[in-house]
Amino acid sequence: MSQQCVIFDMDGVISHTNPHHVIAFEKFFDKYNIPYTQEEFEEHMYGKHNSYIMTHFFKRPITGEELIKLEDEKEGMFREIYKDKVETIPHYMDFLNELKSRGFKTAVATSAPRANLDLIANFLKLGEKMDSMMSSEDVKFHKPNPEVYLKSAERVGVSPSDCVVFEDSFSGITAGLNAGMKVVGVLSTHKKEELPPCDFYINDYSEVNVDKIIEILNSKFQD
Repeated sequence: MSQQCVIFDMDGVISHTNPHHVIAFEKFFDKYNIPYTQEEFEEHMYGKHNSYIMTHFFKRPITGEELIKLEDEKEGMFREIYKDKVETIPHYMDFLNELKSRGFKTAVATSAPRANLDLIANFLKLGEKMDSMMSSEDVKFHKPNPEVYLKSAERVGVSPSDCVVFEDSFSGITAGLNAGMKVVGVLSTHKKEELPPCDFYINDYSEVNVDKIIEILNSKFQD
């Protein structure tokens, strides 16, 4: 068997952080008197990079130093809200441990800032179980561009066709597909109908195991 890898997005895939991001964005937008709706959050926040989110809600380009300042402020609010609530989507660690025991490479590829990844990875001790961990600072182009997934595969020395991506958002799934990888949709944030077609779907990690991953990798076509 050639070397194979499973690559996880973080928000909505390892941890169900999105409700806490909503609270942080509500506080942040209220401070700046920026209007928003829950529907807008679903369409323009989940799975998106902060440059896109800020530009959409502020209704003007947010770039450069201003983006760095506003992003740091909002993500600081998120970390303050979430720091005592870190937990995984049910059964995630069991699945991760099974992958490692069966010789899989594993990686994290998130659009979130490194400080958010560090918060969650340090709490869950992911560093000792991951062969690569990449955040928004590690790429030039954000999802749906496949850069973060292609770089992750390159880092761990595995061909994209031997990788399975776990994603919960439209842009993230599109990035995985654009990378030429198999994709498992995690239905923590969206319904199946709201996402691009995936090779498999789960609500939590009790619904998948390593044998299923091998089956997905060995199938030449999507179901």
